Parts: sequence; structure tokens; C-alpha cells
Amino acid sequence: MEERRDTVHPYLIECATEAARVAAAVGPDRLGAASGCGDWDVRALVHHWVAYTGDGMLHRARREPLPDGLADRHFTAGSDWAERYADRLDEAVAAWSEPAVWEGEVDLGHARQPAPEVAALLWAELVLHGWDVARATGQEFQVSDGAAALLLHVVEKNAAVYRQYEGFADPVPLPDGAPAYARALALSGRDPRPW
Repeated sequence: MEERRDTVHPYLIECATEAARVAAAVGPDRLGAASGCGDWDVRALVHHWVAYTGDGMLHRARREPLPDGLADRHFTAGSDWAERYADRLDEAVAAWSEPAVWEGEVDLGHARQPAPEVAALLWAELVLHGWDVARATGQEFQVSDGAAALLLHVVEKNAAVYRQYEGFADPVPLPDGAPAYARALALSGRDPRPW
């Protein structure tokens, strides 16, 4: 499977819609709860998710550097944070819909990568942290079979590098025959059981 506009963008549309749905269902009473992601509470997890998959995805499409202090912004400070996140996701999806955006490389500050690879990584971040937020708040982050297959491809391709920088924990063992979505989650260090 190759990362291209026609193989990634349809799932970006799908999963941005799902991310907005999950975000809208995160009640303010849940933000202080444990997230299951290290020592982050749900609020810290949501801040990371929103920063890099909302603002980050939009800025990468526009070939703009990430704003200073992006990781330190308090995205959940207002009660309308989920609506603002949904709007930003819509902007990002629209920006990545342009064929020209998929050409050339994206300057990540420390390296340059082909635009399709950057898009696929940002999309995987959207799904993986969307799953984290959903799991921490009693929800499910649902994906189609096609999105699950793409996620497994992206995670398999990048797991070693992510693990080197402690972005992924050790893989979680699963029984033979586990579905692609569960295998992708497990390979990224998440425990998808029970499915």
C-alpha cells in the first residue's frame, strides 16, 4: 500500500468526522480523569490530540511552521473546544483535499518528508489518539475496514522509529486472527482487548 492522496484522503475525511464525534462526547467532568497514556490526564491527552491533528495538520498542509507554544496551549479552556476542534479539522481536511498539497516535501523543522508520508502519519495520529481519548472516556473510535488496513500499514512502517523516540510503547501480544484495527493498536503499544 502506498501513501497517496487517493489512498489516504478518503480515510482522513472519515476519521476527522469520527474524531469530531468523539470530542463532542467528552464531558467536562472527564477531563481530569486518567487517560491511560502515561501520566497524562484526559485534558493533557486532548491538548496533544487537538494541537497536532487539528492545528498541526492544517499548518503542514499549508507548509507553515507550527506556531510557537502550540504544545502548551490550553485547547479545552472554553466550553466550545470540541466545536472549535471540529472546525479546525474541517479546515485541515479541506486543505489536504488539494492535489498540489500532496506534491513535494513538508519541512518538519528537523527533517523534510514527502507530503503523502506526512499526511499518513498525521492521520494515524488522529486515529490513535482518537482511540486513546475514546477509550479514556467510555467511547469507541470506529473505523472502516479500509481505514483499519491503512492504519496497520502506517503503524507497521513507522513503529520502530516511534518506539525509538518513545512515541509507542512495546507491542501488546494478540491471538492469531486478530482484526487489522486491533493489530495496529497493539503494534503501537495500545491494548485493544476486548474487541
